[in-house]
Amino acid sequence: MAAIYTTKQVVREFPRTFFRGIGQVFFQDSPWTGILIFIGIFWGAYAGHTPAVAWGMVVGTFVSTLTGYLLQLPDKNGANGLWGFNGCLVGCAFPTFMGDTVWMWFALVLCSAFSTWVRTGLDNVMDKWNVSSLTFPFVLSTYFFLLASRLFQGMPPEFMGSPELPHADGGVLNVEFGNLVEYWLKGISQVFLINNWVTGICFIVALAINNIRAAVWGMIGSALSLAVVIMWKGPATDISSGLYGFSAVLTGIALGATFCNKSWQTVVWAVIGIVVTVFIQAAMNAYFSPIGLPTLTGPFCVATWLFLFPKIEMFQPKPVQPAPTDKK
Repeated sequence: MAAIYTTKQVVREFPRTFFRGIGQVFFQDSPWTGILIFIGIFWGAYAGHTPAVAWGMVVGTFVSTLTGYLLQLPDKNGANGLWGFNGCLVGCAFPTFMGDTVWMWFALVLCSAFSTWVRTGLDNVMDKWNVSSLTFPFVLSTYFFLLASRLFQGMPPEFMGSPELPHADGGVLNVEFGNLVEYWLKGISQVFLINNWVTGICFIVALAINNIRAAVWGMIGSALSLAVVIMWKGPATDISSGLYGFSAVLTGIALGATFCNKSWQTVVWAVIGIVVTVFIQAAMNAYFSPIGLPTLTGPFCVATWLFLFPKIEMFQPKPVQPAPTDKK
């Protein structure tokens, strides 16, 4: 049954719901986490001379959250920030890949709202398998608009890659310790399409204040993906920008700290999931390269679904047993 929201209730709850929506990209139901991520995005966007990415995040989260209220979706989704996280990523993606025009902003608003009801529909379908749609509503919605931008001059694909067949990158990677730390931190910041190591630190702190386990697995995800892609001699430019880290970061948090119990089997399974994500990332990069389309967080969605669909017991948190009662 649909919830009924009063104007007073919306005004009172909206700021908390807004910031929770930002935090939910990392599976964190915390406005404080959202606020620190918000700060990190603005820092990285302005440091990289791409302020439109930060403001796009604000608009996208606002519109997708407001859409949830207007559609009278179930209250628990709104209170937990689950209406906003896909729109948040939409808002980061549009200015990253398309030119800063008024029509791009209109499209951003439309796609952010669209992502909220796409998520509702996909969750209804996937609920029978007891899995979440994750960030796939963002991926699917954004794909439609990015592909359309190839034909619509009003939102030009100025910053999208040129359609070309995939090929090995012949660049040389600097593997000094300081550079490796920077690549590692950028792998975390790139979850929100920000190429800035300071933002990566901010995101780690944002995770740690709410869930230290999530922060640890986010760091492991970026570090392990960096090690794998270096060992297999991946593209130097993408490695130095953290572009092989962000999906692995989300996979690590999902499998290691969100959809699991706390056991050594979970650790092994999550590590395998992170490694597999790197290869899925490379495969999807090669597949989408001929049409010049970025993979976004698609590799994370595919990898996490493949590990959750078997419904292995370690990913079903054990119920708390009630304390025995004294029958004397």
